Amino acid sequence: MQCVILAGGLGTRMWPVAKTVPKTLLPVAGRPFADWQLDWLAGAGVTSVVYCVGYLGEQVREHVGDGSARGLDVHYVDEGRELRGTGGALRLAYDEGELHERFLVLYGDSWLQVDPAAVHTAAARSGLPALMTVYENNGQFDTSNVEYAEGRVVRYAKGLDPIPSQMRWIDYGLSVLERTLVADRIPGDTVADLSDLCHALAAEGALAGYLVTERFYEIGSPSGLAELEALLVTSG
Repeated sequence: MQCVILAGGLGTRMWPVAKTVPKTLLPVAGRPFADWQLDWLAGAGVTSVVYCVGYLGEQVREHVGDGSARGLDVHYVDEGRELRGTGGALRLAYDEGELHERFLVLYGDSWLQVDPAAVHTAAARSGLPALMTVYENNGQFDTSNVEYAEGRVVRYAKGLDPIPSQMRWIDYGLSVLERTLVADRIPGDTVADLSDLCHALAAEGALAGYLVTERFYEIGSPSGLAELEALLVTSG
């Protein structure tokens, strides 16, 4: 089971700290955040990790290494200075031959309370080329952007104003994609956003949904990091 971690962004909301340390390595409850994520993935049975890095990516490579200490096989895809967006990073991973036939996609600043193995299995059983985990958010933790019904994402859209009443769910932050989607629907050598692909798949009825009942956390903002630290200190 493979997970691609998108960790190439600038993390400007966490500057000045994240100006010299990549966001995925920010300290959380005494450990670099990547350590928390990688332990979680390894504990769920993930064996292959691909880091899509860009800004300060060499620090991620130096800290994580080859992953062997956790029983992981870690590879790196480096966007360099010309960031390609979340979709473009996946296309680069495809072009460099790093993607499995079906793989998990995780953001490098997300802490999620779900079993990655169960999500991966659900995607395989769905008969659809992609799956998005969703949480009934009702606008609480961020802007809701998903309409979900009967195991499918019926609609996915960002930036709507007003938010339709049916869009009570939110993209939870863990998805599953088939490699052919990246090959066929994300152009090479261009900037692309994964959300555009998910929007189109939902409109086509081709995006499965996996309902999660425990809230998500993120370290993309000072308040988000503080909330996660409180959780991890209490649970630890």
